[in-house]
Amino acid sequence: MKNFAYAGLVAAVLSLGLSACYQEDGPMEEMGEAADEAVGDAKRAVEDAAD
Repeated sequence: MKNFAYAGLVAAVLSLGLSACYQEDGPMEEMGEAADEAVGDAKRAVEDAAD
């Protein structure tokens, strides 16, 4: 019976810990994604121009 209690406690701690790590994207993350998209767009434009 103790094993079930320990397993439940471990599951609760892990689920709380994982949910605490999730965060919305910050401004730097959004800026990085925008830069990645811009580089991808430029690469596609160069490839299209080469064809």
